Amino acid sequence: MSKQPASLVAIDLNATTSCCAPLAQRRVPAEAAGALAAAFKALGDPVRLQLMSMIASAEGGEACVCDLTPAFDLTGPTISHHLRTLREAGLVDAERRGTWVYYRARPGVLRQLASLLSVEPAGS
Repeated sequence: MSKQPASLVAIDLNATTSCCAPLAQRRVPAEAAGALAAAFKALGDPVRLQLMSMIASAEGGEACVCDLTPAFDLTGPTISHHLRTLREAGLVDAERRGTWVYYRARPGVLRQLASLLSVEPAGS
């Protein structure tokens, strides 16, 4: 198994419309499954899920690593690893400002994940 990050260029995860129908309605196309699986895999870790929640719900839409790290009983390098995994999966963007890095959720990707898991009947 390759350690290279999955490529998310096969579909537009920032599109305002869903890449594919919800799982309960139709089979997911292979190219979409490959791109979306990397995001779901990244969220499959409890620490990364908490980090994603903290970033997505942060006031002003972004969170500084300086605010994220103290929330966990983990080393800085471990938190950096988890944040890199979220970034490589396309779930967050990062911007360095001086000595700190600020993280911002990518709403288009979150919309894609949410719509894929929707169990509402079509048209409701």
